[in-house]
Amino acid sequence: VQLVESGGASVQTGGSLTLSCLASGFSVDDNYVAGWFRRAPGKEREAVASFSTGDGRKFYADSVKGRFTISSDGVKNSVLLQMNRLNPGDTAVYYCAVFFGLSSGIGKRAIFDSDRYTNWGQGTQVTVSI
Repeated sequence: VQLVESGGASVQTGGSLTLSCLASGFSVDDNYVAGWFRRAPGKEREAVASFSTGDGRKFYADSVKGRFTISSDGVKNSVLLQMNRLNPGDTAVYYCAVFFGLSSGIGKRAIFDSDRYTNWGQGTQVTVSI
């Protein structure tokens, strides 16, 4: 299993970006949980958004709810993160990650637990300037 992120860039406040996580070694149509996490300078890694293929639920951090959308693209075998109305607080390295197996009926706290995720990408930098 390999995950490769792309799409990070420098944008101004209010701008938009779409991050892509190209998956290999499994199909985005399989049974799994995918998540986007980020680490800002001097801060701990935090969960941004996740979805479970088992029950189709999506979860978002309060700080991005209404601005970010997580989805999958079966044609490109990718997990996407559409980010709108970006602000300097969104500046971070963004990582995608997945885990397999139990993927339905778990709550937000569990699905945002980064220790559950077994495969990680290398990260892509997002910088938002004023």
